[in-house]
Amino acid sequence: MADDKIKKLENRADGIAKDVQGHLKDAVGGLTGDVGLQAEGKFDQFAGHMQQDFADLYDEGEGVVEKVVTLVHDKPLLSLGVVSVIGIVLGWLLAPRSKRS
Repeated sequence: MADDKIKKLENRADGIAKDVQGHLKDAVGGLTGDVGLQAEGKFDQFAGHMQQDFADLYDEGEGVVEKVVTLVHDKPLLSLGVVSVIGIVLGWLLAPRSKRS
């Protein structure tokens, strides 16, 4: 668990570093008139933002999984009932219909 937190922090730090690097490239490209460097900077900014968002999303998903595991552990019959109802509804929706004459 602690390793996951460290990985998340490393991912966020890498994302922030890419974002800052992108801003610098964008600014230098703007000052020198190098459109390619500006585009590379914009891409680095985008990649940095996506890496930070992924780290946050991973953390949120991990919290949801923990809640589900706790619910199944604490209330196994309720969990079985919910899964059964979902299975019946999916079976009803996905089952082929017979043609009526």
